Amino acid sequence: MDIVFFGSSEFAVPALKALLSQGENVSCVVTQPDRKKGRGLFLAATGVKQVAQEAKLKIYQPQDINSAESMRYLRELAADLFVVVAYGQLLSQEVLNIPKIFAVNIHASLLPKYRGAAPVNRAIIDGERKTGVSIIKVIRKMDAGPLLLQKEAPIADEDTAVTLEERLADMGAGLLLEAFERIKENNYNLTAQVEAKATLAPKLKKNDGLIRWERSAVQICNLVRGCLDWPGAFTYYKGKLLKIYKARVSSQVRKFASSNLGEILEASKEGIVVFAGKGNIIIEELQIEGKRRMRVEEFIAGHKILPGEILGQK
Repeated sequence: MDIVFFGSSEFAVPALKALLSQGENVSCVVTQPDRKKGRGLFLAATGVKQVAQEAKLKIYQPQDINSAESMRYLRELAADLFVVVAYGQLLSQEVLNIPKIFAVNIHASLLPKYRGAAPVNRAIIDGERKTGVSIIKVIRKMDAGPLLLQKEAPIADEDTAVTLEERLADMGAGLLLEAFERIKENNYNLTAQVEAKATLAPKLKKNDGLIRWERSAVQICNLVRGCLDWPGAFTYYKGKLLKIYKARVSSQVRKFASSNLGEILEASKEGIVVFAGKGNIIIEELQIEGKRRMRVEEFIAGHKILPGEILGQK
């Protein structure tokens, strides 16, 4: 089959590599335009573009995939199938009508749960114990197309959004190859999603990482894991922004008569113990505004952390 691959983020890289390793005919890779990054604002290519360049594939980077110019370009490719993985632009119905068969997508959730841009983050933040990947036929409504294949995956206690997304990306690449074989043999079924069970996973905003100390220790630790590595879970210490990169729930609930939400109960090289709405958390890795990320033992060596100080106050 003649394939056009649409992808931009690192989540899409294993899928493209899997297609190439199987000798599939990827006639073109469509990815987002190079963007300015870093302090030097240098132009950086997407990970997908880098793989495509190494494989000497044709690359197309339109500002607007739904423009008349883009549609003319895509029609000339005369592809059998579009594969869309974390591309970054919604495809119009006119674009979806171009391939001879249809467009398929890898989504990092057990659809219809967690439709949207941040399914991995939201699943961890919500405390889910399992997630998975879904291969769907793309329709105009976001992540609502019928299912070709689906595979479940556990969410481990130590998983962050970064580690879980990497694992799901590899799983999705393997499942995509299975879907391809079924499509080639015309031996597949399209199963409609149950709309009544649909939930949304909108893109995270910076303020979604704000720690609210009235929440339970479990919820706060889930937020820390789910917000890696962007936007990052954060609070305030002595008026400065304090990002928390690693924390765990304390096995001992220590509360004193004067304890307030966000109060530091203890600080040692083992961690900073903080009183939450239900239980305590132990901060193990953090970053104060203007400084680099560091382990807690290094942080407390340079900061005089006192029991009774309150986190969360600007």
